[in-house]
Amino acid sequence: MARTDSVKLATPPFVRAGFRADIHGLRALAVLVVLVYHAGLPLSGGFVGVDVFFVISGFLITNHLLSELARSSSVRFADFYLRRARRILPASLTVAAATVVLAFIILPSELVKSAAKDAVATVFYVPNFLFAIRGTDYLAETAASPFQHYWSLGVEEQFYLLWPLVLLGLWKLAKSASARVALVAVIVVASLLTSAFLVETSGPWAYFSPASRAWELGAGALVALAFSRITVLPRAIAAVIAWLGVVAIVLAAILYGDTTPFPGFAALLPVLGAAGVIAFGGKAGNAGPLRLLRLKPFQFLGTISYSLYLVHWPLIVFVDYLGWVPSEANALGKVFVAFVSVPIAWLIYRFVEQPFIRSDSRRARTPQRTVVWGIAASTTVAVMALSVFVLVDSRPTDAGREAAAIVEPSVYPSFTNYVPSNLQPSLANASESIPVLYVDGCHLRSAEQTENPECKFGDSSATRTIALFGDSHAAQWFPALEQEASQQSFALFSFTKSSCPSVAVKVTRYNVRDDACEQWRTNMIDRLNEITPELVVISNLSNYTALDGNPVTTAAWKEGYSELRAALDPSIELAVIADTPHFDETPTLCLEVNLESAEECASPRTQAIYGSFATADSEASAALGARFVDLTDYFCDADSCGVIIGSTLVYRDSHHVTVEYSTTLSAALWEALSLS
Repeated sequence: MARTDSVKLATPPFVRAGFRADIHGLRALAVLVVLVYHAGLPLSGGFVGVDVFFVISGFLITNHLLSELARSSSVRFADFYLRRARRILPASLTVAAATVVLAFIILPSELVKSAAKDAVATVFYVPNFLFAIRGTDYLAETAASPFQHYWSLGVEEQFYLLWPLVLLGLWKLAKSASARVALVAVIVVASLLTSAFLVETSGPWAYFSPASRAWELGAGALVALAFSRITVLPRAIAAVIAWLGVVAIVLAAILYGDTTPFPGFAALLPVLGAAGVIAFGGKAGNAGPLRLLRLKPFQFLGTISYSLYLVHWPLIVFVDYLGWVPSEANALGKVFVAFVSVPIAWLIYRFVEQPFIRSDSRRARTPQRTVVWGIAASTTVAVMALSVFVLVDSRPTDAGREAAAIVEPSVYPSFTNYVPSNLQPSLANASESIPVLYVDGCHLRSAEQTENPECKFGDSSATRTIALFGDSHAAQWFPALEQEASQQSFALFSFTKSSCPSVAVKVTRYNVRDDACEQWRTNMIDRLNEITPELVVISNLSNYTALDGNPVTTAAWKEGYSELRAALDPSIELAVIADTPHFDETPTLCLEVNLESAEECASPRTQAIYGSFATADSEASAALGARFVDLTDYFCDADSCGVIIGSTLVYRDSHHVTVEYSTTLSAALWEALSLS
């Protein structure tokens, strides 16, 4: 987060000059709840600390700009951006460079490449856009990025880029303070409504987009603009409001969680809380939160809050990946790591942040030197990231010997306990082993999409027709079905969408009801009834979340089958493919560090299979007269589910089958469907 050591502002009508210890302490509260949240302790809404930072930043930056506008009716843009660079870049780029190096040393190749891309995006302050795009792509099943927390800096920098221009325009356009407040309020409301809309339609963009977060910085700006008017309240009332602000932040941190539709309207609680503390904390004096927030621990954490925010998350990611913390003590270990970040953050603050902020050398602070330093440092980090991206390919990716290819798949297969040199796909290319449906647009990946294009495969001139219908766990069977359909003279239609089951159950996406999924299902059922294939093959992920935030029950799942059957033309037969085994960790990441011991990456059969849903699938199929196909024994033996069979890699991520292994099961699947 961008931070300012003191709030030295112009005389009224803005904010009285002087250091605001309550704002300094508010920074500490914000970073503290983020740390506790990331440490895995029961503070499920600790992510709201970032929202508090946004309000603080919006307030401080706007106050600075208003002071300048009051003096000269203009903004010295070059000076503004150079000050931002001196304040933000040194610590940000230092931590980014260290993170790139540690990622190369610690993480497996796939994650190193991902981190390198994130580092480049971070250098250009657009990581939030990268994470938003990645968040809508359900192909990705990787560990958390050590750069993920940089998204908020991206949002702030994008705000800083535009806000001086906007504020100057408002200053020229509106001549009265009331008019300026009103215009900024319009911007804030528009951004809030955008945020609420995106929460319902595209969660990742709601979370990472500057358009949906601008209102939080704008809330701080509104406090700055209206400060002289809102601080006329009596001290007692100001104290009550300021304390309520602290309570609002703490309540949000305690009550919110992963199922909270956020940001949207839910973010009003921490945002208004932070605004209340900033607006009335100074007037309240010792009767307000200042009494608490001026305590030395809060002031110390406030001082190092920016560096602490930067450094804590990569440390948690690296230590978590290394497994230095036993799983049974994982939360406690993460707490330890989070607070080990404190002395590191102090060192960065003392020897990186401060020399640039408080430099007494006029020569060192000339615009030319700042620009040259900023470009050089940013380029260095970008080159480091790109170098790491290339160098990681020199790592060994196999055990140096081949394995026999699968001649014919068998139940209870023998697993290959090393990574063969002829592995297909290779570990490096595993994530790209996706059905052609993903490439040609026949598989829908965006949440808002409700119509599949006309996608006909197999023998297009055939008189016999089948259809594939379901989510990405149905799409993973497309290579097997398409191969046999072509050989057996069947036409194959495909209707699949990520994170949307063909079974008629109401599910959530991004913590809100997925209305688009329900519309897609209805539309595709209508299409199926028009085509009337002789058989519809369905398959789905087994662990969807219901509207109440809990997993979909097996009873609801079976009822969903009944509704689906009733909606389809009676002449259409159904076949249900049981869900494939799942892994807690992406197998390719495990295999890279177990080239000679691939068995370490296997999962116990009882853990890899959702037994209750397999039973529900079977029982529902029997009740509806549908064909039930369970190929689990082609993935698992009696005890475990492996990841390499012959020279074939079974999984591209933690729960999707590679194209190569799907294809090897084509004959077995076709026979089980009884279509010959």
